[in-house]
Amino acid sequence: MPGPANVPRVPPVPAVFTIPPHRAFADALAAGLIARARGDTTDLARGLVLVPNNRAVRAITDAFVRRSEGGLLLPRLVPVGDPDIDERLFGALEAMDDTDPIPPAIPPLERLMLLARLVEKQQGVDAAEALRLAEDLARTLDQLHVEKIDPVRLRDVAAGVPDLAHHWLASLERLEVILDLWPRVLAQRGCIDLADRRNRLLERVARKWRDAPPRGFVVAAGITSPAPAIAALLRRISRIDAGMVVLPGLDTTMPADEWDALGPHEPDPVTGFARRAIETHPQFQIKLLLDRMGVNRTEVARWRWGGGRDAPAVRSRAIANAMKPAAFTARWQGLKPADRRLTGVRALELADPAEEAQAIAIALREALETPGRTAALVTPDRGLARRVSAHLKRWGVEADDSAGRPLSQTPPGTLLLSIAAAGADRFAPVPLLALLKHPLVMRGDRRAAWLDGARTLDRALRGPRPPAGLDGITRFLSDRSGRDRDLRAAALAWWREALPLLQPIESDFAGEALSLPAALDALRKATEALAGDDAWTGPAGRSAADLFAELQDVTAAGPERVSAANLVPLLEALLDRVAVRPPYGQHPRLFIWGLIEARLQSADLMILGGLNEGVWPALPPPDPWLAPRIRTELGLPSLERVIGLAAHDLVGGLGGQEVLVTRARRDARSPAVASRFWLRMEAMTGGLRRHPHYRRWAQRIDAPLAPVQIERPAPSPPRAERPRRISVTEVDRLKADPFAFYARRVLGLSPLDPVDADPGPAWRGNAVHAVLEAWMKEDDCDPTQLRPRAEQLLADTAAHPLLKALWEPRLLEAIDWIAERVAADRAAGRLPLKAEARGEAEVAGIALYGIADRIDRLADGSLAIVDYKTGNPPSSKAVGEGYSLQLGLLGLIAERGGFADVEGVPAAFEYWSLAKKAGSIGHVQSPVGGRSGLDPADFTTLAAGHFTAAAEHWLTGNAPFTAKLHPEYAPYADYDQLMRLEEWYGREGAVAPEDGPA
Repeated sequence: MPGPANVPRVPPVPAVFTIPPHRAFADALAAGLIARARGDTTDLARGLVLVPNNRAVRAITDAFVRRSEGGLLLPRLVPVGDPDIDERLFGALEAMDDTDPIPPAIPPLERLMLLARLVEKQQGVDAAEALRLAEDLARTLDQLHVEKIDPVRLRDVAAGVPDLAHHWLASLERLEVILDLWPRVLAQRGCIDLADRRNRLLERVARKWRDAPPRGFVVAAGITSPAPAIAALLRRISRIDAGMVVLPGLDTTMPADEWDALGPHEPDPVTGFARRAIETHPQFQIKLLLDRMGVNRTEVARWRWGGGRDAPAVRSRAIANAMKPAAFTARWQGLKPADRRLTGVRALELADPAEEAQAIAIALREALETPGRTAALVTPDRGLARRVSAHLKRWGVEADDSAGRPLSQTPPGTLLLSIAAAGADRFAPVPLLALLKHPLVMRGDRRAAWLDGARTLDRALRGPRPPAGLDGITRFLSDRSGRDRDLRAAALAWWREALPLLQPIESDFAGEALSLPAALDALRKATEALAGDDAWTGPAGRSAADLFAELQDVTAAGPERVSAANLVPLLEALLDRVAVRPPYGQHPRLFIWGLIEARLQSADLMILGGLNEGVWPALPPPDPWLAPRIRTELGLPSLERVIGLAAHDLVGGLGGQEVLVTRARRDARSPAVASRFWLRMEAMTGGLRRHPHYRRWAQRIDAPLAPVQIERPAPSPPRAERPRRISVTEVDRLKADPFAFYARRVLGLSPLDPVDADPGPAWRGNAVHAVLEAWMKEDDCDPTQLRPRAEQLLADTAAHPLLKALWEPRLLEAIDWIAERVAADRAAGRLPLKAEARGEAEVAGIALYGIADRIDRLADGSLAIVDYKTGNPPSSKAVGEGYSLQLGLLGLIAERGGFADVEGVPAAFEYWSLAKKAGSIGHVQSPVGGRSGLDPADFTTLAAGHFTAAAEHWLTGNAPFTAKLHPEYAPYADYDQLMRLEEWYGREGAVAPEDGPA
């Protein structure tokens, strides 16, 4: 019966509790709810527990299982962040009044596509950028809905903010147009935004419970969001008879002046300005929630149950002290030692992320040595999480990584991206080979033959990029000139078989722009042609199939046109939105959690990794749509509030029984700055206690047991296996670095050029040689024909534009110089005789062969041996010491009649260098005569003597092929790794075999 009318109704005391950080939240909550049921399992089953997210549902469910001693009927656990909250929530309640049904929420992907099209039209950006801006716009819209701010206010607020930068004004104008159009778009589809729908659902529940409270108990556990709709619902729950709100980690002992300093503050009545709230503090969000619930902090009671996995209570006091607002940190000096000591928390400072990951993996693996012990890594750094997961696999441990892997990093995702990249880059070698070698392509019985062909093509495409497109590659492989013609022919035979699978990709991506549905359909068809059903199987494949099925329904509403180049970043952004989690096989006692997944969870060992500034806390994400001042005037959270959330997550992690905090002193690029939270803990405690073992174990786990002294390699194969035929260009390698000669000629190991390499000195030299050879053989050294040939070479070269721009003027100037010089020589009676002349002669029992770039007939009938150099020619000093004798050896072959149709005695030996000298490009230099002191008539005799000595020592003799015998004349590092150079060169005690012949 209601009381007398003249007696005022006393509002119920709110039932709000908090579980301190040193207690395991989920276990303490489960213990309290079981104790409250007093053994009545049906009472527990009639209850409803609202939690923040699905991961919290799992954590609390596991806690109930741990606390139950037998069969247990659990209460219904409902995450308020679930998109299907109405189905999960209303299923636990009586039927809701459906006379005014709430419109359905627009699917997230369809919403993103619609926003991207609006952005594309308003901003005039490409499809990939439109998608990125649409994601930011969606977050801004959600924040407006969550804070219950009418977007119409934007105009009034913007008008009242003077002196906005021009780019912010332009952004606001476009945003206003989009916000005007967006409600019409939603109305046409009969939908509303998901955040708006969640607000309406929560408000309807709050109204229903005001008039008709649920028959069972209702607990809101672990929810800290201060969103008005959530705060109103929690206010209602705290005031019904069987309702409770349980907050995580509210600091009930914080001094009142510190609590009040957090804000939010009322505007000053004189100035009209409000003091800035400390949104970066871990307690700010909970304080704002309490304010919106109408609950004073003194009304919050401590949850009196523990979970049995708790840390000492003094830990919570020390954590709270470490997180004091900056204006009050001077109070650290007056703290008792127990209130500033983080007992049970140890620190680990490593050199770099690799060492940090290794140490964390060792700590997690050590935890498994104790039966039943659990351990978790909590970090926002996904790179660190992936490294740790990879290290754990060395022990066969698959950690339960709650964040999973982005679909873009799984085999199906990388296959889709490879197809898009190959089509966008017109089958440039790198994306083409990445596609052909992808592990999902041609799996099964055809895989081995397919890989053999792809590897042959890989070798054929080494060096500078061939012409673009499939036809360009076909023409390149069909070219029968050059040393690699046999390899190209072998690759061409396989290429013609693979070509039909790639041609549809080229035709589908041929246009400058295509529709997004057509592009995705082309990707799907190409994927099925190359990989079949293997691309759509397994957890990642099914996720990719589901994504494409969903995209098929919504892409027509997305950006209208997408270029082939934009498709790769656009597709990657879409794939990154999908996380793939293995359905089974993870270790039951090891976990890797992100910050959101770690909330309300605990383990016996909590490892908080990546405590560097910019990682934990992360840099606040920028808002490209609203200026910070506009956000403040609207009442939106500042961008820095995410730092306060990260701080609260850290507080929760520090409450574990045993805690290890880690950081790396540098990241992949530069020295790293310790997190502000790390520095606070160090400053308050006077230095966190370091863990004594993990760093040392991480450094030693992969270290060799004992150093091994490596002697200088000096293989000595039998005389019968030594080459009996050698090129004039290999003589220097034989004398200066016999091991490199041995590796190349005896072992048959030749270095491979990089794929899609910029034209380097060797390639440029070969290209110039080819131009000059064709000019002589086909144009009879006509001066007017040489420059057009060089220009055609430049036009056909797929080099980087900057490299081509730097090389082109130098090459053309040198080409003009050669044409003028040859014309002048012909006028003086010197005639070009042969180009790229191949010759061979037997010297010291060895077949010596070589190619003369050009042989001229001098006016007196003698010969001139010419060698083209794109760089500087060898020095006279090198020739005097028995190196760089290529011209002399070619002259020796000519003396012995080794060049067909060439008779005469060499009298001139010349390097025609295209390098710069004395301010001009192009000059002639001879290794004999002049300052060298060598008589040209004796040059071939000198070369023969040096070659004979080398041949008798290494080729017809038994001398070992010693590594780096004369390193000053062995500048190339092609075989340094094979000879393990760094392990013996310059080391004390390295054995130095006897030198070769002088």
